[in-house]
Amino acid sequence: MSGHGFHVHGPHDHELEHAQQGGHGGEHGGMINQIALFTAVIATVGAIFGYMGGATQANAGLYKNNAAIKKTEASNQWNYFQSKSTKQSLAELARDLAAGEPEKAKYQAKVDRYEKEKNEIKLVADKLELEATAWDKQSDEQMHQHHRWAQSTTVLQVSIAMAAIALLTKKKWLELAMFVAGGAGLVVGALAALHI
Repeated sequence: MSGHGFHVHGPHDHELEHAQQGGHGGEHGGMINQIALFTAVIATVGAIFGYMGGATQANAGLYKNNAAIKKTEASNQWNYFQSKSTKQSLAELARDLAAGEPEKAKYQAKVDRYEKEKNEIKLVADKLELEATAWDKQSDEQMHQHHRWAQSTTVLQVSIAMAAIALLTKKKWLELAMFVAGGAGLVVGALAALHI
């Protein structure tokens, strides 16, 4: 503005003045406000869904790691079981080759002890394998839920992109598509929250 009352401003200043006065009126001003509010809400929900997706992915990795640990422990038990089986077989062979009854009885006692120890080891190994299977199942469930959160977040991001395009083009059908995509993202997020 000059000192003589002559006022010159650019297009940006013109838009700012109109925005302060409520926009260009009616339909487009309402559309802008509606899209801005929608974008803010969907971006917030999308951030929460993104966090949940990351958390479930981390859980899936931890559970898979726990399963691997239990599988290793079970494998160690099965190796221990195998060593007892080998010792039992050698004791049976020694018993069968022994000359006198006291020698046979001594080796039979070892055979009986190894059989008992093998049964105890087998119980531990079976329990560890069940625990590994349970951890694997939990990991798979978490990965499924992670995929749902990721799908939801992606659809919400597409919805936000549509909002930007709708604002630039002022196309009503794009605004409607934005709402549909946002609703679809919320539905998929609800499926994730329900473990479906």
